[in-house]
Amino acid sequence: MASAGGADPSPPPRPLVFAFYLTGHGFGHATRAVEVVRHLVAAGHEVHVATAVPEFVFTAEVRSPRLRIRRVLLDCGAVQADALTVDPLATLEKYRETAVVPRESILRAESEWLSSIKADLVVSDVVPVVCRAAADMGVRSVCIANFSWDFIYAEYIMEAGYHDRSIVWQIAEDYAHCDILLRLPGYGPMPAFRNVIDVPLVVRGLRKSRSEVRKELGLEENAKVLVFNFGGQPAGWKLKQEWLPDGWICLVCGASNSQDVPPNFIKLAKDAYTPDVLAASDCMLGKIGYGAASEVLAYKLPLVFVRRDYFNEEPFLRNLLEHYQNSIEMIRSDFLTGHWKPYLLRALTLRPCYNGPINGGEFSGARRLQDAIVSGYQRQRAPGRDVRIPDWYSLSETETGAGPTSKNVAINETAASCFEDFEILHGDLQGLTDTMDFLKSLSELNRNILESSEKQYQERTAASVLFDWEKEIYIARAPGRLDVMGGIADYSGSLVLQMPLREACHVALQRNHPTKQNLWKHTRARQLENAGLAPVIQIVSFGSELSNRAPTFDMGLSDFMDGEKPISYEKAREFFCQNPSQKWAAYVAGTILVLMTELGVQFTDSISILVSSAVPEGKGVSSSASVEVATMSAIASAYGLNINPRDLALLCQKVENHVVGAPCGVMDQMASACGEANKLLAMVCQPAEVKELVSIPTHMRFWGLDSGIRHSVGGGDYGSVRVGTYMGRKMIKCAASDLVSESLASEAPVESGCHKENATGLLKSEAALEYLCNIPPHRYEAAYAKDIPEAISGDAFLEKYGDHNDTVTVIDPKRSYSVKAPTRHPIYENFRVETFKTLLAAGSTDEQLSALGELMYQCHNSYSACGLGSDGTDRLVNLVQEMQHRTISKGGSPSLFGAKITGGGSGGTICVIGKNCSRSSEEIVEIQQRYKAATGYLPILFDGLSPGAAKFGYLKIRWRHS
Repeated sequence: MASAGGADPSPPPRPLVFAFYLTGHGFGHATRAVEVVRHLVAAGHEVHVATAVPEFVFTAEVRSPRLRIRRVLLDCGAVQADALTVDPLATLEKYRETAVVPRESILRAESEWLSSIKADLVVSDVVPVVCRAAADMGVRSVCIANFSWDFIYAEYIMEAGYHDRSIVWQIAEDYAHCDILLRLPGYGPMPAFRNVIDVPLVVRGLRKSRSEVRKELGLEENAKVLVFNFGGQPAGWKLKQEWLPDGWICLVCGASNSQDVPPNFIKLAKDAYTPDVLAASDCMLGKIGYGAASEVLAYKLPLVFVRRDYFNEEPFLRNLLEHYQNSIEMIRSDFLTGHWKPYLLRALTLRPCYNGPINGGEFSGARRLQDAIVSGYQRQRAPGRDVRIPDWYSLSETETGAGPTSKNVAINETAASCFEDFEILHGDLQGLTDTMDFLKSLSELNRNILESSEKQYQERTAASVLFDWEKEIYIARAPGRLDVMGGIADYSGSLVLQMPLREACHVALQRNHPTKQNLWKHTRARQLENAGLAPVIQIVSFGSELSNRAPTFDMGLSDFMDGEKPISYEKAREFFCQNPSQKWAAYVAGTILVLMTELGVQFTDSISILVSSAVPEGKGVSSSASVEVATMSAIASAYGLNINPRDLALLCQKVENHVVGAPCGVMDQMASACGEANKLLAMVCQPAEVKELVSIPTHMRFWGLDSGIRHSVGGGDYGSVRVGTYMGRKMIKCAASDLVSESLASEAPVESGCHKENATGLLKSEAALEYLCNIPPHRYEAAYAKDIPEAISGDAFLEKYGDHNDTVTVIDPKRSYSVKAPTRHPIYENFRVETFKTLLAAGSTDEQLSALGELMYQCHNSYSACGLGSDGTDRLVNLVQEMQHRTISKGGSPSLFGAKITGGGSGGTICVIGKNCSRSSEEIVEIQQRYKAATGYLPILFDGLSPGAAKFGYLKIRWRHS
């Protein structure tokens, strides 16, 4: 890679032999690899390229006997269903077939090949297994990348279920054998690499001038030219003449010979040199990948991009492009229906400003790679030595800029000044600093103070024109929650104890007549083409840069109607799943459909919604419930709907179960809606009955510690455990029904020492069992436990029992489900929670805290028995136990007494109980540091409570005129 200094270092003492492995995914990898290889060969080195990419990609650019091409497939990248959609499940299956099953033979073959060519260095872009093969041979290795496959595939596992996570662990372990990562701009988290050097963009150079290219294509110098380029994937879209502004010409890359194009579209030759075409054009329409991003930056070409599904590289490249004012997003529905004009005209107003280096492929100063071969590095590795790698895959605080703890923002003069900007017509801030900070962000939007957050430029620009600041805006707030006890037993009717967190979601909402609604340009253009203004929903979500989701969403309210009736939940789910990057909008807009369906609410106004959540996603602290509850609370306040907190929570559960499609219980929404600060919400989930608000004794305290392993209620393990639980309930009901029949046919009571009439009545109630938690543990063990199987296949269960009678999960006939542990867990968990609640009122002694802690440890182990544990949460719980036992072994009184995994399990956050004292806080910090030393990840700390949505109420504000 190009060195940072001005003068070239001295040439290497001898020609070197490079083994260059290239992933088969994406044209961007090939274009940058060609540029690197070209400079290596020009410097006199010998390069052996191992790849599945067609040979002509290299030989067309580099003609030299020092370049050798070897066709081999060692990874599969991402399997794409089409140009915009990655198939996560097919990708994992393909990778398993390509790299996991034949792993041992791959390692043997690559070791033999490296030995046969006498390789001095392995270069990988960015094939995992070859790093291990190089280490086995004692050959140094270097990776060139802006992302790594462990991070990309980690998101796919959320879709496939955690049984595939071994793929990610193995990829990360392979990368950990790499000596150096040469990290390209626009990079995402790559936690497996230890030594990192940042290098410039690798960009192909120009061959012809703008005038030469236009002349060859028959284009006038002043013509507006669009490049249509979606990579190597055949799209097959039918292009139409009216999609372009008048007088524009579109150059189509990668068109098939059979594809017909209108007269204002020109098909480029297959061998057209893309950099020259880009430099001769006015803007590009395509998707974001490394090749496109690097070249539009280099040649200052505005990019109109359509977001891809399930490719986690994209948000980081998008941030890079937006930082240099180089791109705007086109909503997929507008792309597919030809509403291009507003975006293309907007692209011409961009002023791309990247002036950084683009010579990352040059090797005239290649000392960095040479140093990887000679003894320039302190870190030595013996061949085949295993290196411990993190067992977590989320953003570290150094890569996101986020701090290690979740905390309130202090009130400062700027925040305080926001009260001068807004007139509060209803409600009370209640001293909540996060609400004050939210008002400050609204004030900045109206004052167009957008430069303070470069990564959030796009979403804040959209939000700044979302509201009519002369009219009332309604604000609701709903917190996340820490699951102290109960967890997944909620859907089985258990008592649960939930604590509302300090971290919360704020939603600002405004309703306007369609003729007075501020519309984004693409929304207005679409409405005008549809002959008239109709009510629309426009949503902006802050924080989209932390995940691959679009920051904005809009739809017509008519999309929720099927004639005179609301559309079905199934159709709504399909609607939001059309574009996974906008699937998040189901949590927000889905509240409107549920109110239409369940309460018959009619919405005739346009609705503008701004969502700003401090509840981190994937941590198991109810980020989705807080969004749903805050949104529905804001709608209820704006429309004068009188919905009590319990009913609101149940309606929000319908959003998640039926519109989003996540099979959660109701405790998350109830805690967010009904919780109070400094109290535990005690609720019996049958379906949602608040038993009482239990004050947290002043001598004890609860903390949340995030493991860094992403949690998802929609993940495979959570759903399969729920299926197993409902299977167990059905088996018990059928067994009880059989016993009733036997009892009625016999003289003696069956399976009971009590009177026949009483025994039969008990069995009849169990035959009609609605909630599994209504069976006490002793009754389960005496009558049913022995007949519940450890596991059963889906087809065997369906054949014998018909159905499991759960409306939000579906049995897969080809899958095997654990039954015994998922059935046992809620029965015993309900007993543990009842005992826990009773003990909270006991005396303030160590014995009390020890008993509470023991109940939490038992709950944690029961989660693991169900298959809902994780390495990270186990490690954190073990660290709490070590702290406790360390103090006891020294004859002291412990400060921490117990811990458990929370919520849906399979990662996420643990809950810790301890004394409310300074030493316990010090031990929590020690646990954070020890966890980081072992895994590389510093856990987020949840420490603090706040009121639920009902207690907060709502704010009604209006801009104050000076």
